Amino acid sequence: MKQILLVGLIALTAVAQQRKEPTPELLWADGAPGAMGQGEVDKPSITPYLAGQPNGKCIVVFPGGGYGALAIDHEGKQIAQWLNSQGISAFVLKYRLGPKYHHPMELNDAQRAVRMVRANAVKWKVQPDKIGVWGFSAGGHLASSISTHFDSGDSNAKDAVDRMSSRPDFAVLSYPVITFTKEEFVHKGSRKNLLGDNADPKLMEYLSSENQVTATTPPTFLFHTNADTGVPPENSIYYYLALRKAGVPAELHIYEKGPHGVGLAPTDLVLSSWGPRLADWLRNR
Repeated sequence: MKQILLVGLIALTAVAQQRKEPTPELLWADGAPGAMGQGEVDKPSITPYLAGQPNGKCIVVFPGGGYGALAIDHEGKQIAQWLNSQGISAFVLKYRLGPKYHHPMELNDAQRAVRMVRANAVKWKVQPDKIGVWGFSAGGHLASSISTHFDSGDSNAKDAVDRMSSRPDFAVLSYPVITFTKEEFVHKGSRKNLLGDNADPKLMEYLSSENQVTATTPPTFLFHTNADTGVPPENSIYYYLALRKAGVPAELHIYEKGPHGVGLAPTDLVLSSWGPRLADWLRNR
């Protein structure tokens, strides 16, 4: 009965969201730095999904797609709706993609998104020290990248957004791409789209997140499956071991069955074993 009620709650939340779709907000109103055109693909944005009964926490969601596409529905909108059911506001990021755009554009978009939410904390009724990120697959790589490459903001910037820190306060990584150097476990499509052909080995090392973890990396929840042939679970394992070595609070779940991208529909988050555990974990952030 409890599960049926929870599923009903998710369904009602989804219907409410469908009645009034939120309006995306450009990360840079006057055009993104380094933009190579005026099309939609050149205009990164966040779409706010504000919780009806907010608890002050929020998450910037990074959909996956191998850095060449965006799974904006099941790894974006539906995740935002589930977060709303937990009292957490969500902001789905539409970031620039390869092969048109390469690093550092994607990371710049992610950092700007976190800064923008923090700068508008009062407007969106979120706590500026309770801003997390949640990434899926290649979006998980982006979430791990911003977790290991961030700054405190430019206090002298004219733009109030640029004065904000880009550090997430916590991170959730679902079947993330992590390594670009351990060839047996690299998702080569993501690496190619992000870095192009014949990438500099030093840049691959810099963007292999398992090599960049420090004590300042935010607490992280990781989810993967043993059967994932798209992005091997060693990606999550290496990152977890780096977090553990650095003394960063971390939780890793690897399940035996399930393909890449398993268990993400809102009802799956309720009924799966890791969905309720993630909800508990988020309550403690």
